[in-house]
Amino acid sequence: MDEIDVPSHFLCPISLQLMRDPVTVATGITYDREYIERWLFSCKNNTCPFTKQVLVDTDLTPNHTLRRLIQSWCILNASLGIERIPTPKPPIDKAQIVKLINDASKFPKMQLKCLQRLRSIAFESDRNKKCLEAAGAVEFLASIIKKNESTVIEVVLEDGSREFKRAGDEALNILYQLEPSEAGLKSLISRNNGFVESLLHVMKGGNYQSRAYAAMLMKSAFQVADPIQLINASPHIFIQIVHLLRDGISQQASKAALKLLVELCPWGRNRIKAVEAGVSHVLIEILLDISERRTCELILVVLDQLCSCAEGRAELLKHGAGLAIVSKKILRVSQVGTDRAVKILASISKFSATSWVLQEMLQVGVVSKLCLVLQVESSKKTKEKTREILNLHSTVWKNPSCIPPRLLSSYPSS
Repeated sequence: MDEIDVPSHFLCPISLQLMRDPVTVATGITYDREYIERWLFSCKNNTCPFTKQVLVDTDLTPNHTLRRLIQSWCILNASLGIERIPTPKPPIDKAQIVKLINDASKFPKMQLKCLQRLRSIAFESDRNKKCLEAAGAVEFLASIIKKNESTVIEVVLEDGSREFKRAGDEALNILYQLEPSEAGLKSLISRNNGFVESLLHVMKGGNYQSRAYAAMLMKSAFQVADPIQLINASPHIFIQIVHLLRDGISQQASKAALKLLVELCPWGRNRIKAVEAGVSHVLIEILLDISERRTCELILVVLDQLCSCAEGRAELLKHGAGLAIVSKKILRVSQVGTDRAVKILASISKFSATSWVLQEMLQVGVVSKLCLVLQVESSKKTKEKTREILNLHSTVWKNPSCIPPRLLSSYPSS
């Protein structure tokens, strides 16, 4: 192909390869379907790659004339090793999906066939996922999850193997894979009052995979929720988050649960709900056993949020390793981790500094670690907060025999 002179208008402007399925966008520029769909739907761009113009309409119009010219050119050059490009299969359209969903809604016996077909369509391309959402598949799948449909269906997996799943679990799997848009998620949690409750039900009694999908969908939903929905979050959400974190279903599910806590805790009485559910205890236990950077950062962010209330500080101090593990993570995770850990210690030293707490901070190495923060490179804000902590209790902490001289020398004088 490199030695053959291919007409320039046969080449995709993105891949610079011979087009197999040419389609034209609203600006009039033609691309190979595979590459323009990847640009628009996988990479989430909204412009024409060639003209840089914003595409208000992302519909792709098949350029049949150009495809036939390319196919004819391939036939004429077959003796040079050029293979004829087959006529592409028409992509699924919105009308077909709407009919599929309507039939399944009218005739329950067709629901299983519909789920299998929706799964197949969704896994074909990111463009199909957008088409499914536009056709109402998100609401349809949510309705099956809400009904907790227990009918068992046979599912063909990507590797060709087969397994049996409950219809509700399969609908949840497909909905997660669709990656609903912000508008789609907002619509679900505002109009479908039972959607969050149905996810909560799955988190409570579903299998490990479904619990993970439910947690990740709930995280995405609350990231776009209105303040009133965040404030009114059910205490049961925090209870199920604790169970999910304790079970350690998967790293992805645990991170989703932690991000969900980050979204919820700043609002209303959610910090108290989290503390009462046992969030502080389980986070400290996880922090004792892991070193993965992002997970540590998320845990420290949540603990910082919880320590802004008296109940959260009390729970951290109640755990025998609370102060020690927070101190240990300073300068060992990342700058973000160090900043959050210092903020936690600042909350404790400012609002919960009883005599035994101050002695424990000295004994487990908190004071020594804070002195070290002043000696190494860290953010200006963190160093200022560290000095505030040390100055606040200098009469108790300064010059004790358990602080190494090399660190004691950095203890602020005033």
